[in-house]
Amino acid sequence: MNIEIKRCNHEDLRNLQAIGVETFHDTFKHQNSSENMKAYLDKAFNLKQLEKELSNTSSQFYFIYCNENVGGYLKINIDDAQSEDMGKDSLEIERIYVKKNFQKQGLGKYLVNKALEIAMERNKKKIWLGVWEKNEKAIAFYKKMGFIQTGAHSFYMGDEEQIDFIMIKHI
Repeated sequence: MNIEIKRCNHEDLRNLQAIGVETFHDTFKHQNSSENMKAYLDKAFNLKQLEKELSNTSSQFYFIYCNENVGGYLKINIDDAQSEDMGKDSLEIERIYVKKNFQKQGLGKYLVNKALEIAMERNKKKIWLGVWEKNEKAIAFYKKMGFIQTGAHSFYMGDEEQIDFIMIKHI
């Protein structure tokens, strides 16, 4: 299996959108109403919003390729791009999205390791993320990768308030 990770640019906008919508929908459609899913997807993955995020110098997106096919992506944030104020010594993993047919191949581990590598290059002391309290598979994965739950925050799926666990890994 040949794995490559490449930084995304503005030419990747539509592919980022397609993967984001596909993976989020596949992962959460069974646990949320179609109205709330549509509201969230329209807000989070419209081209204008993604272009704004891609233009932010404190955010970066990376595609992961498995045998030359895009299997998913990573979005990281530092400084003021972080979705919570976790300080200058932190790097946030905002998204790790792996397409359904690429799961169980270790791509998530590659993406977490890429985030760790970037955090170390930037002399960060910790990486953190928010994960939905009902996403048991993801929580187990992050625990296996050395993250510990330290808190929680609200996440809105359409008009429904949900809880994300905050998980941190010290470097």
